[in-house]
Amino acid sequence: MRYLENEPLAPYTSWRIGGPARYFVQVTGAVELTSALAWAEQRNLPVFVLGGGSNILVCDSGFNGLVIRVRGHDVRLEADGDTARVIVEAGAPMAGTARRLARQGWSGLEWAEGLPGTIGGALYGNAGCYGSDIATSLDRAWVLVRGETQEWSVDRFAFGYRTSVLKQMRAAGIRWQDQPIVLAAAFRLHRDDLTALAQRMERTSNERRSKTPWGASCGSVFKNPPGDSAGRLIDAAGLKGTRIGNAEIASRHANYIINLGGASSDDVLRLIDLARERVLAISGIELELEIQIVG
Repeated sequence: MRYLENEPLAPYTSWRIGGPARYFVQVTGAVELTSALAWAEQRNLPVFVLGGGSNILVCDSGFNGLVIRVRGHDVRLEADGDTARVIVEAGAPMAGTARRLARQGWSGLEWAEGLPGTIGGALYGNAGCYGSDIATSLDRAWVLVRGETQEWSVDRFAFGYRTSVLKQMRAAGIRWQDQPIVLAAAFRLHRDDLTALAQRMERTSNERRSKTPWGASCGSVFKNPPGDSAGRLIDAAGLKGTRIGNAEIASRHANYIINLGGASSDDVLRLIDLARERVLAISGIELELEIQIVG
């Protein structure tokens, strides 16, 4: 394992924003992850575990600790006639895994076509789109808890809308060293017609492309309030196309903030504050962040 110093984090995030990590290391499994956590503990360093870099905003000041990037991406299929279980390591891409399985005629994750991020990140935030999410697709998962690998049922994750017990623990200030970290996840699959699968995924892909603005972004910035959408509320507040510095509230979808090139984290944060203030003033609704701010 190679520990890098002052490693820029922007290239590892979908927003392409963020300062350096004081230390940075990539791991591929439980043994390396345990070693990295112990390395940080010995040096009294805070830790941040990074997956695909979507749904996070890294501050320009960076992260004054150890960033651990999870890279294990093995996929193991256990088929039994027309049903199967697939076990996927946490660093595997969510959308890429869904495509790979669909090309083999396995249905169950095709809703994740085009979804950014990794399997581990998807569990952490209960990622979802187009009528499904991790909570309804997951069979079980394996997590690392202070050096011990544990098998968790779906119920133990306490999934909610774009959240889980893992995300709630992090929000409560519990250190990564003391909270469960996803190692792998298992999903139940069933055989389906290759043509029908391809058509469903193509429809999902086309719909996603029609709504997704061009440019570097993290995806949706805010959670959708019950019975409404954050994008509609921001649009109604007249903020589509609003720019601060090199960041812009997208004209195609107002719940996206685009890095036009060289945007700072402060540019994005100021747009976030503006959107929340304007929407609250006009509609009385307080928007809740879907993204996580790091640093």
